[in-house]
Parts: sequence; C-alpha cells; structure tokens
Amino acid sequence: MNENSAYFRSRRNAPDRPAAAALIYDPTKPEPPEIVATGRGLMAEELVAVALEHGVPIHQDPGLVEALAMLDIGTVIPRELYAVVAEVLAFVYSVDAEAATR
Repeated sequence: MNENSAYFRSRRNAPDRPAAAALIYDPTKPEPPEIVATGRGLMAEELVAVALEHGVPIHQDPGLVEALAMLDIGTVIPRELYAVVAEVLAFVYSVDAEAATR
C-alpha cells in the first residue's frame, strides 16, 4: 500500500463539510433566481450566519445545495432546477407572510 492510497482512504471517511448557497430573486422581474454566493465549511457557516443576522429565511436541501455549488457565482439557475427552487421560494414567501402577521 502506498502513501497516496492511505490519503484517499482517509478522505473517503472524512466528515462531510457543511455547504450553503445564496440566491437573489426579484419576483417583479422576468429573470430567474441568480446564484450570488456558495461555500463549504467555514464559508458555508459564514453565509448562514450572515443570512440569519439579516433575517433571511434558511431552507435546507442538501441535493439542491450540491447542484448550486457546481455553478459559477452570477449564474442564473438552470431550467432543471426551476421546480426545486420554486419550492424554496414558496417556503420563503410563507415565512415572510407569517412574519408580516405578527
């Protein structure tokens, strides 16, 4: 067994690092949501902390985050993700509506 195979085996058993992605969307405009930030590990934790600090709703969907993390910042979401992102936007709207009634 060489040194490289030991390294790759240890990486395979490494704990998953948290991931996060941030989107911007203006429902009054025709453009789809755009990716404005992605990160893993400490960067993901910082994205979540900033979102919470500013009252931005957080939605957890590991599969969606993985798909968004593969795209470049400034990219609009691809059509294949419209349905999933629509579910996230519905969640955000419901959180906003609930907050407005308090």
